[in-house]
Parts: sequence; C-alpha cells; structure tokens
Amino acid sequence: MTLSVDDMTALLGAAYTAVESGNLEVAEANCRDILREQPRHTEALALFGYLQLTQGRFGEALPTFEQLCQLEPQQPSHWLNLGNALRGTGEADKALQALVRAAQLGETSVNFQFNLGLTHMARGDFEAARAVLAEALKLAPEDAEIRHRYIMSCYECMQFEPALAALENWTPPPGASPETVAGIAQVLLNMGEFAHAESILRTSVGSDAGVSALIILVQIHERTNRLAEAQALLDRLRDHPDARLLGSDLQRVGGKLAQRRSDHELAVELYRQALVEYAQPHDRHFIQFPLAESLHALGRHDETIRTLLEAHRSQVAYIKRSRPLTTIRGTPQMEVTEFPCDPADVATWDHSGAPSTENSPVFVVAFPRSGTTLLELTLDSHPLLRSMDEQPFVQNVLEDVLALGVKYPEQLGKLTAEQLEELRKRYYGRVGRKVKLEPGQRLVDKNPLNILRLPVIRRVFPNAPILLAVRHPYDVLLSCYMQHFRAPDFALLCADMPSLTVGYRKTFDFWYDHVELLKPRVLEVRYESFVSDLEPEVRRIVEFLQLPWSEAMLAPAERARAKGYISTPSYSQVVQPVNRKAVGKWQAYRPYLEPARPVLEPYLKRWGYEG
Repeated sequence: MTLSVDDMTALLGAAYTAVESGNLEVAEANCRDILREQPRHTEALALFGYLQLTQGRFGEALPTFEQLCQLEPQQPSHWLNLGNALRGTGEADKALQALVRAAQLGETSVNFQFNLGLTHMARGDFEAARAVLAEALKLAPEDAEIRHRYIMSCYECMQFEPALAALENWTPPPGASPETVAGIAQVLLNMGEFAHAESILRTSVGSDAGVSALIILVQIHERTNRLAEAQALLDRLRDHPDARLLGSDLQRVGGKLAQRRSDHELAVELYRQALVEYAQPHDRHFIQFPLAESLHALGRHDETIRTLLEAHRSQVAYIKRSRPLTTIRGTPQMEVTEFPCDPADVATWDHSGAPSTENSPVFVVAFPRSGTTLLELTLDSHPLLRSMDEQPFVQNVLEDVLALGVKYPEQLGKLTAEQLEELRKRYYGRVGRKVKLEPGQRLVDKNPLNILRLPVIRRVFPNAPILLAVRHPYDVLLSCYMQHFRAPDFALLCADMPSLTVGYRKTFDFWYDHVELLKPRVLEVRYESFVSDLEPEVRRIVEFLQLPWSEAMLAPAERARAKGYISTPSYSQVVQPVNRKAVGKWQAYRPYLEPARPVLEPYLKRWGYEG
C-alpha cells in the first residue's frame, strides 16, 4: 500500500508518542513503514537510528547515521550520533573524527560534551576525557552519570583531589540509576574512600540493590577484611536472577576471596574463567597479576613468571593508550637521583625556629615492598603516634618550594624562616584533611618513595626522625615485579627486571650520598630482623623515637583489623600475626634474579645479605 504524505506524518507522530510511552517496538514499526515508502525520509531515519542507539544496536545504527550524514552533511546531530554508533562498535578513533566534524558544525551541547568525553575514555585518553567532562559537569551539575564519568577519568589520571572535590557533600539525585551510583562507589573504593563508598551504596541503593551495587559491596567487605560478610553476599549474588549481567566480575571477585582463604586452586580456575572476557590485550593485566599471585602460592614458579611477563606487556600497552606521553618518555630513568644538593648551599641552612623532634613527623621511607606497612601499623599502635594512608604531602611541599622560585635541591638554603613556617603550615593543613591528631600525638608519615625526597624533609623538618625500612634486595625486586602498581611511572619501571634493578641501585646511591651530606636522624629497620625478633626491634624503635613503651605495638595485626581499611597492597598480609612467610621468597626465582647481582652487589655486601 502506498502512503501519502499525511499518512507518513501521522505515522511519525504516532512513533514519537510511542517513544514517550516506552513502546519502542511500535515506534520502530512505524519508522520502518515510512522508510519502506520513502527510504530517504530524514526525520524517520533519525528517529529510527535513535531507537537503534538506545537499544545498544550499534552495528545497525551505523549505516543509518552514515546515510543521514550523506543526506544532511551540515546537520551536527547526525555526526554526533554517527560518532556514538562508531564508539559502540569499538571504532573509537573513527568516532572521534565524527565528533570533531560535529564540533566544526557548531555542536556544543551537554550531550555532545558527554559523548566526546566517553569517546576519549574509549580511546584511553583520560586526560582529554577529564577536560571535556569537567566542562560537561559545569553545564549539568545535577547529572549523576556525567559526574560518574568525570571522576572515573580523574581516577585514571591519578588526579584524586579533583575527583574527591566533585563528590564532596554530594548525594545521588532522585532518579539516578543504581548502576551509576554503584559506579561512583567503585571509584571511591579504588581511591581508598571505602566509608564514603559504602555510605553512598547503602543510603542510595537500599535493600533492593541491583547486582552492580552488590558486587561492589562484596569488594568493600573484602577490602576492609570482613571476609565472612563478603562471601555470604557473593553466594547470594551467584543465585541472583541478574547474575549473568556481572560477566567476569563474579569470577574475578570470587577469585580474590578464594585467595584470601588460601584456596589457590579455585582462585586460578576462577581467574582463568575471567580472562576469557578480557579479550583486549591491554586489559588482561587486571586479571593476570592476581592470577600470578595464586600460581606462586601453588609453587608453580615457571608459570608464575610467564604470567607476569604477559601481565607487564599488557599493562605497558594499557599505559600507552591511557598515558601516551608517559610511554613516549620511555622507562623512567629516576632523574631525581641525578640532582644532588650543593654542599655549599647546605652549609647555609639555618634551622632556627624549626620544630623539635617531639613536634615533628616521624617519616618512614624505603624502596617499595620493603615492609613499610607492617612497620607503620606497629607505630600506629602506640597511643602517642598516629599514621595516615600513604599520601603525597612531602611531594606537595616540594612543589610548593618550586612555586617559590627556589631551584630544588641546589638552592634550599634560600628559603627564609617565614617561608619554611608557611611550608610546614600547608603540610599540616593537608594532613588535617586526612587525620586528626590528638594533643600530644605525633604524625607518622609513611610513603616509601619519600626516600627520594630526603632534601626537602631535612630542610623543612630538620629534627624529624626517619625510619628506613631495609629488606633483602632480591625479595624487594621480586615483590615489586609481582605487584600491580597503578602509578604509570613506577609501573613502567617495574615492567622489566633490569630497569627495576637499576632504579633500586640509583635510589640507594642517592639516599646514602645525601645521608652522608645532610646527616638526618635515621634508624635502619631490617625486615628480616623485625619479623623474627619483634619485641627487641620494637623496643629499639621506641628508644630511637624517645617514646614510652607500649605493649600494643607487639600486636600490629590487631591494629590493622581495627583500622579496617589499609591502603597498600599488603592489606591482606598485615591482618595476620607477624610471621616470616615472605622472607626468602626470592629463592624459588634465583635464576631470574641472578642477572641483577652485579648491580646489587654493593648493597648485598653493605647489609650482609647472601646473593
């Protein structure tokens, strides 16, 4: 039957009405009737394409919007929708080209900004996504999904402060989807804000929470060492009618809980199942690192190394996509170690007005994976000490120094007493947002890589005591190689053993050179001695810090369980009683570590370790 113009107008009107009432099948049928009669009917094509997009039928939407862009090439909305269809089919680079064309034609809407941000994220360009989504959020601050994607891009760029600022005093608006709320909670959990994440989920999603919210609650329980609750909720999820929507997340989280109860055979099985869905090579490291952990626990050492090699290749590919400038610079060369203090400048340092030892922080430094979390929890058990999660506050001080126009570290002597006092004030201002110090309490600032920031510590807090954690270099290198670090520069450093070994050597060369020059108050704490003879080692530390004895320091695992959330990768180990399980782990991997010996020889001898 032939349709008149009036018939087609009526059908199109009925299609719009059907869309408003949620009857998409009727709307699509009406569009098809019109297009059979008039295939180039642009309004019917646009509505038809919209219906395909909203139902996730991106492959079908693609030719629809390609045709529209040919028929009406000056219409920016067609190019926007073509970009969305291309992104949906996995062609993110072509999607960006379509969106650029939409922008050239004057498209500036919130919807455009949002989808441009999503396209940048699909391409792995999180810096560009963050900039675009920030603008979208200004235009639509009430939109929870825009806020979700913005904080996701901040997190991927390691820009935690803007992400947290975007969620300060924020509550999900009415109508926010449970999936969006769960996604925001996931980012908060990843940033260590577990209490905020749990609060958002419980108050906003409620007892009828969907599977996306429940799986994040499982992760919160696991991450805060509430393992029985995590397992009970996971068992409930497995029987949920929508469990299939979780895809590999169910196996991934199940694998983690299996690891926590030392069922590594099951963990390996579950992680291998999860890997099936991680088809993109640049994503597989998210599963391969924890898989290697269980393979190691089972004594399958060759398989562990093969899995780690694949994991590092995957993570490097991921960083190339998400942080291209980082990978263009290549493997980090630890440039900071090449800029020493000037002895003539150091001779001018005036410490008048500096806080006393009792009024200075206690700094804990090391090369990562040297046992600093256990040491921190031991200190935090003392009633006169208070620690916080690892924070970049010393680095922030260094940045404040540079902002004053002072060349670092060669010109630290130029800092005036007033400037130093202001630097300390700003440092404690940042600390105050993380932890509240009671009268008489001293701060424990544990950040391993502050080992490379000794000059700024010594200049700003000249009387501060410093604990240097030392562990067998081979165990440190192996542990770093097995660890899934998120910071791109450090992840690249750990991606191959030769680079990691050189980075380790440079770190300690820099440290000992500056210890000799700057003469800070330092106590070295040997990990192997600490876990073997806890009380004598703790008493030595207490004496160094000029503190009264506290028996509580002999039970750091109790402190860890009381704290609930531990930000560092060793959170699952430090809730166990102090033990020697991690001592000599390197022995099983001797052939892989032997090439590092010539580089490490000075420190193997210095500390009396076998090689």
